Amino acid sequence: MPRRGDTGQPTTVAIRLGLDDVPASIPMLVARLAEAGGILRNLSTVRRLDGKPDNAGVEIEVEIEGLAEDELTAAVEGLPGVRSQGLTRSLDRVFGKRVIVVGGGAQVAQVALGAVSEADRHNLRGERISVDTIPLVGEANIAAAVRAVADLPRARLLVLAGSIMGGDITRAARELREHGIPIIALNMVGSITDAVDLVVSDPVQAGTMAVMAVADTATFDLARQRGKRF
Repeated sequence: MPRRGDTGQPTTVAIRLGLDDVPASIPMLVARLAEAGGILRNLSTVRRLDGKPDNAGVEIEVEIEGLAEDELTAAVEGLPGVRSQGLTRSLDRVFGKRVIVVGGGAQVAQVALGAVSEADRHNLRGERISVDTIPLVGEANIAAAVRAVADLPRARLLVLAGSIMGGDITRAARELREHGIPIIALNMVGSITDAVDLVVSDPVQAGTMAVMAVADTATFDLARQRGKRF
């Protein structure tokens, strides 16, 4: 039977596969997993395998919900185009929830300092929280990064760290919040502070509060602080 996590929800199991790099390989794999009762939750390409063009291969990793590990290996056994297989750990069990920090380099570094220090405290208690950062310059680049957070697997919260943000960045922030991802912003110039869940002046404190907001082992409730400034 598939395992269930602490919340009672089914956990995902993961497998890494070497496949023939042809159009039919992945559709056949997905169809076989569906026949076995599995639900595809994530599929990513790990690397291309060296080989001649007429014998090209690709290594992929898939995360499946609804199957136990032995059921997953049995489902892909003997599937045409499968060159190798090996069970691995799903990314939510390794890296867990993700806090994303976007903005100017100096501010991003300070937010990361607070976030990583706080994540360490909770991860020692069994959490899995990772912090991803990208320092960017320019309204268009930052707005694109904000919108892309909605497509990132396991992303739970965004921190905007900068000195001035507005315009399309503000529009992107409102769109992201409609996807259910909360945003914390530093206290800065621009309209962005009117479009986020929480405004924090101290970047280290902002990183700390971001991790506390997503941690199951913390008592901080972002919903109760929504609209406030610190």
